[in-house]
Amino acid sequence: MGRRLPDKTRNAKRKLRRRGSKKRYRPSKPFLQKAPIWKSQELEVVVNDIGSRGDGIARIHGYMIFVPGGKMGERVKVKIKSVGGKFAVAERIT
Repeated sequence: MGRRLPDKTRNAKRKLRRRGSKKRYRPSKPFLQKAPIWKSQELEVVVNDIGSRGDGIARIHGYMIFVPGGKMGERVKVKIKSVGGKFAVAERIT
């Protein structure tokens, strides 16, 4: 016979776990939201991070944009080459 928990423990409400409070782009399922950018759009962005493959990462409303050859803190003008569900890939405009 298993051990029983006291009533006050068994009926206690559990705390909700909080996951990060940062606002970021999260497509909801099953209804995917549209990305805040579109293909062949030209933007001026600030590279604020570096990816694992050395690409610069810029963000617009939490949506990631990979900029090949981007350096941290650099402000660049880019043209969007492809748009995906969670990120986009851009190329620099000279």
